Amino acid sequence: MGLWLLPILLLLIITGIPISFALGFASLIGFILLDKIEFIHLIPQTLFSGLNSFPVMAMPFFMLAGEIMTRTGITDRLVNLAITLVGWMRGGLGHVNVMASVFFAGISGSAVADVAAVGPIEIEMMSRAGYKRSYAAAMTAASAVVGPIIPPSIIMVIYGAMMNVSIAGMFAAGIIPGILIALGMMIVNHFISKKRGYPKGKLPTVKEAGKSLVEGIVPLMMPVIILGGIMFGIFTPTEAAAVAVAYALFVGLVIYRNLTVKDIFLALKGAFRTSGSVMIILGAGSVFAWLLAVDQVPQQLAALFTSIAGGNKVITLLIINILLLIVGMFMDITAALIILAPVLAPLAIRVGVHPLHIGIIMCVNLNIGLITPPLGGCLFVTSAVAKIEYKELIKEVFPFILVEVAVLFLLTYVPATTMFVPKLLGLIN
Repeated sequence: MGLWLLPILLLLIITGIPISFALGFASLIGFILLDKIEFIHLIPQTLFSGLNSFPVMAMPFFMLAGEIMTRTGITDRLVNLAITLVGWMRGGLGHVNVMASVFFAGISGSAVADVAAVGPIEIEMMSRAGYKRSYAAAMTAASAVVGPIIPPSIIMVIYGAMMNVSIAGMFAAGIIPGILIALGMMIVNHFISKKRGYPKGKLPTVKEAGKSLVEGIVPLMMPVIILGGIMFGIFTPTEAAAVAVAYALFVGLVIYRNLTVKDIFLALKGAFRTSGSVMIILGAGSVFAWLLAVDQVPQQLAALFTSIAGGNKVITLLIINILLLIVGMFMDITAALIILAPVLAPLAIRVGVHPLHIGIIMCVNLNIGLITPPLGGCLFVTSAVAKIEYKELIKEVFPFILVEVAVLFLLTYVPATTMFVPKLLGLIN
């Protein structure tokens, strides 16, 4: 009977009910269908316990740090640094687009924030240089996918808190996949630019390179401090998030001196709104996950997967990936992760996949959904930023979807791509 809760939840989401309410309604229906009405008084306690986690505290702080840094004017500095590093190559501004997203990923950890902050600059710059506007927009959307994969990452914090997995380990495991996706997109951009005759940029002078490096190093020190502090045991991920906020304030108030009281208020407002909505979903998801666990739905799914895959790791991971790719096309990444992680991660762990490995697979997979039609949240945001039709983006973004799916299957079946860095740093045995 518990398996019916998943299609019931999907039906509620399709009708347009907000995710948190859909989870709540599905849970109430579950209490009735499963004859667990006597346990309904546990809903508030279960909801609170889902949020009463030290690692979860890192989420609003990372969001606030990203909001503050965005308001200090770092976008131009990061783009200029990217131009210095890769702008002189064939299709240089396309490479700049990807590189700027990699830089911004270490600060915001959000794909949508990447598009909103860096997108207008990159799209206009590429359009003026002769790139097709829809191609520039597609590259912006595709490169933004790197945001939640390269640490620090909000969705990795959520997965780590939900599944009791080391957040530091998740951050370390996301480094190589993020770099592989960025390199894959740059290779695709090179061949497309060569075919279409997109221009090279000029090689920067030593003076220009030095200036952009000095200006860009300040914002890039934030992810270095965060990751270095976590991985060398100086502070926990939650403490690192607070340090990130302090560093962002220091940059805005002392170094750049362009952060106003109004900017701080707007940053607080944006961070609280976003983290509040995520926490409501996380709390409701905890109730739903508890109900599934009580009715042994993960065990039922494990039996189903075993009957299909026969306990074969390759086939099990293939089924999980296909399911996640489909779900990612239609559902918000945070909601999908909260709903599916407690169900699918144990299936992978059962066939010998490390919890960190399946966590990265889920994060990368669901991120691809951000640029996959028919929904593709980043595509809608990018089309609005670029002022072009949504359908114009779909054809241009397709090659980048293919390369990201290729990287997904590489990291799925070559565990070293995710496990090497955590093992190197001693974060896992």
